[in-house]
Amino acid sequence: MQTLKELYKIGNGPSSSHTMGPKRAAILFKEKNPKADKFEIILYGSLALTGKGHLTDEIIKETLKPIETIIKFDLKEKCEIHPNTLDMIAYKNDKKIDQIRVYSVGGGTIRIEGEKENSIPDIYEYTKFEDIKVYCKENNKSLYQYVYEVEGEKEITKYLKEVWEAMENAIARGLKQKGTIPGRLKLKRKARDIFYFTAYEETPEIRRNRLLSSYAYAVSEENASGGEIVTAPTCGASGVLPAVLYYMKTEHNYSEEKIIQALAVAGLIGNLVKTNASISGAECGCQAEIGTACSMAAAATAFLLGLDIERIENSAEVAMEHHLGLTCDPIYGYVQIPCIERNAVAATRAVDAAYLSLLLGQKKSIPFDMVVETMYETGKDLKSHYRETSGGGLAKKYCRNKYYNKEMEA
Repeated sequence: MQTLKELYKIGNGPSSSHTMGPKRAAILFKEKNPKADKFEIILYGSLALTGKGHLTDEIIKETLKPIETIIKFDLKEKCEIHPNTLDMIAYKNDKKIDQIRVYSVGGGTIRIEGEKENSIPDIYEYTKFEDIKVYCKENNKSLYQYVYEVEGEKEITKYLKEVWEAMENAIARGLKQKGTIPGRLKLKRKARDIFYFTAYEETPEIRRNRLLSSYAYAVSEENASGGEIVTAPTCGASGVLPAVLYYMKTEHNYSEEKIIQALAVAGLIGNLVKTNASISGAECGCQAEIGTACSMAAAATAFLLGLDIERIENSAEVAMEHHLGLTCDPIYGYVQIPCIERNAVAATRAVDAAYLSLLLGQKKSIPFDMVVETMYETGKDLKSHYRETSGGGLAKKYCRNKYYNKEMEA
């Protein structure tokens, strides 16, 4: 299992797998071929089907400038290895000088065919929550202390502080913005309106949901607009964890030190899902993105509430269990509908999952490792049009509706 630096990545949206991953691949390929005078990029699978909406072609061309770049969208070839597949070809005087196949596997991580899958070394000995739990109990350590031990406390806390600063900045920017999000949907930004919503007297429950939702919308709208966010674990699900942690900090006065510790706990949960299943919507549906983000945020909340390791596990499991089967069906391929709203729903659900684990007690029938395995199997069973291809679900229904089609034309 790799460092948390490979899970939490600071970068620009709107998609970790469709923009951050291809950008990373383009940088590497350009550096590898300094003499090339032309590049040809062929996108397959989900990258071909939703690449326009995710700005895949734009980020690749921008990265490869000033070299001439031709982007092709292949909608026919099946992707047997991973649905986010792209070929990168370099030319010199119209002669092919290099070609690689790249898989963008989620969270901004890429794999190059023919090269070692884990070019970044694994540093965690344990890759199952059960094993980590046993180790922590035997050595009287909390989960964040285990992360610090493996990663090096000074190094990882320094990085997590940068992550937290980027998260807070995304919320601050998002709450100030007005206008619409780029793209055909012409979706109005709502974070600011939600934050200042005062239609009637607030109950504590309404205040909590208002704040959590506004923070989640703020980050998600920044992501959808190409702003700087943190993959947690992906761009599409980047609003959940910051919203929950910012709420806990500002409403319950947790120190930055505790927030950093909670980020470590959340990162451990996300890393386990990434290692044993998938965090890619194109591979396993939105359950892999929002479901994982909700688990991360639930575990972080449980930790901040002072719950023991058993209840932290319960929180993460509850959060994932009730996202099983969630499809990824972005309208027009944009990370906007239903993605932004799902971040807000998952943020409130994460806090609820933590409090529910407090009520349920230590013993629960379903361990976290089991629900992660189940999520992966469920994702593989989903039909392809429910896995970030915009070929089914809301994406299909929306585009077939004549009223909305006319509205878009107008």
